[in-house]
Amino acid sequence: MNKRTVQELHFYKEDDRRTIPLLVILFIAVFFISFAIGRYPVDPLTLVKVLLSRLFPVEKTWSTQVETVIFNIRLPRVLIGAFIGAGLSLSGLVYQGIFQNPMVSPDVLGSTSGAGFGSALALLWGLGYIPIFSMSFIFGLLAVFLVLLMSRFVRGQKVLTLVLGGIMISSLFNAALSFVKLVADTDDVLPQITYYLIGSLTSTRTVDLAACAIVVTVSSVVLFLIRWQLNVMTLSDEEAVSLGVDTKTIRLIAIVFATLMTAVCTASAGMIGWVGLVIPHLVRMTNGCDYRKTIPATLLMGSSFLMLVDTVSRTLTTSEIPIGILTSFIGSPFFLYLIIREGKRT
Repeated sequence: MNKRTVQELHFYKEDDRRTIPLLVILFIAVFFISFAIGRYPVDPLTLVKVLLSRLFPVEKTWSTQVETVIFNIRLPRVLIGAFIGAGLSLSGLVYQGIFQNPMVSPDVLGSTSGAGFGSALALLWGLGYIPIFSMSFIFGLLAVFLVLLMSRFVRGQKVLTLVLGGIMISSLFNAALSFVKLVADTDDVLPQITYYLIGSLTSTRTVDLAACAIVVTVSSVVLFLIRWQLNVMTLSDEEAVSLGVDTKTIRLIAIVFATLMTAVCTASAGMIGWVGLVIPHLVRMTNGCDYRKTIPATLLMGSSFLMLVDTVSRTLTTSEIPIGILTSFIGSPFFLYLIIREGKRT
């Protein structure tokens, strides 16, 4: 691949060298803001001292209550919000690149609906976290492959086919989800499923944080290791194969790990939509399409975004607003904007 071809593909942007450091600064700022704002505000200096006290001998100038708030309440929630934001955003970035479709995301492809159905079914049967995660992954992966299978039998615009296929598969799983809610026990299971589907970080546990941290970290490393192949796959399959890329294997790896991240995020916090659509677009606007830059930029921006939204959700009103509602308010108009923009291009 020569330099001219790379430039034509917009893999590189000349003015994006400072973007990653700025995103690191943004991440750190949002991290401290998440602690400083809330019913139990913790100032940045105290936060640093308390965190360092677990590693080094530091004079204790804070109360036991502050330490409890940081380690038992605030820190696990902020961290899992960061991992979920990173996982959902990177999933959307990978889906959009693999399918060469700017309007694809875990929500549009039906992956989120499939994962939500799998988790709800596991809750209906009273299963534990591992079965919930496993069923979330299986049905999320099934949804993506059903959309791909349908698109192979339909000729025409790929963008329209994938979007319509995703809508159809999502409707199918939403109908199955409605049936699960219909047969669920109204006193115990139904409220649990209903609140879970809205998407919230309120009831997340240590096992959720551990699972998200492991899955998102491992998946991010794997996807970053195949970043060159992902760049080449923005070309046609014939050109990618001529450059030595096994397109079927790379596509399968990308889909599996992107769906794996969607599944663990859905199993941990419910259906938090639109993050995987909005963040990748913002990243490409500032970083171009080179996966060497877009993968770390997406992880940082996605983490910062969801931590910030979660901070707003727990401080905007006296009763906490489920985070899935706020992301839908942001994502739905953005999706409409993308549809209008794509329509003007055709």
